[in-house]
Amino acid sequence: QVHPVESGGGLVQPGGSLTLSCTDSKSIFGAYDWGWYRQSPGKQREVVASITIGNSASYGDSVKGRFTITRDNAKNTVYLQMNALKPDDTGVYYCNRIIYQQPWGQGTQVTVSS
Repeated sequence: QVHPVESGGGLVQPGGSLTLSCTDSKSIFGAYDWGWYRQSPGKQREVVASITIGNSASYGDSVKGRFTITRDNAKNTVYLQMNALKPDDTGVYYCNRIIYQQPWGQGTQVTVSS
């Protein structure tokens, strides 16, 4: 595959949790910083969380304290644990490198609604 593959989205009630996964087939996964991006209806795609090669994580203000990004280089996978979900978290979630980005995958839909 030429792009990362995201999974784990779904419909969840406000206050609920989801864990997203993103797998990249390329063996150089561990050589890059990775991020989770969100595209909400009517908005541009934005980075919500990122993790460096050295496992240093950063978060957007809207998700800080609720989302946790981790990576497993042995599995070429980056995760996004999302807690205390809000309706504003609704959108399509994508993963990609921070620089030298690959073609975007299809993403995984997250809908937060009662």
